[in-house]
Amino acid sequence: MFTLKPIGVVRTPFTETSQIPKGPHAKHDAEGVIEIDAALEAGLQDVEGFSHLYVIWVFHQVVGYDLMAYPPSDDRPHGVFATRSPRRPNPIGLTVVELVGRDGRRLHVRGVDMLDGSPIVDIKPYLSNVPAEELKRGWLAAAEARRVR
Repeated sequence: MFTLKPIGVVRTPFTETSQIPKGPHAKHDAEGVIEIDAALEAGLQDVEGFSHLYVIWVFHQVVGYDLMAYPPSDDRPHGVFATRSPRRPNPIGLTVVELVGRDGRRLHVRGVDMLDGSPIVDIKPYLSNVPAEELKRGWLAAAEARRVR
């Protein structure tokens, strides 16, 4: 067993999940601020050298989970681990954001898709060694193809 302790919170324009863009052509360009605990500010040293960050956070308003999910981008059910559904056995979210700037322990970011006040568990620089042509989009590619018709 383990316990995660938040390192901070995110401030976003979203107070309800219905406000967060969803679906195949959703634009995630909302701006927010990640506020890191003052005692952890030294851990942000050199973060401003990265253009994008992984943000690991908690779906703090979710109760319970479902093993099958119905994503907004498809009319077919999929296993929860093949989706980004918030109703997961461990309510952990992962978002890639653009780092717009840093002001002390506050990171100004673009691309937030979490509710205001969501606890932040960790931040890591976004690095990918997988060439774009090798990435597969799974069921999402099929769902997008069905919508084009």
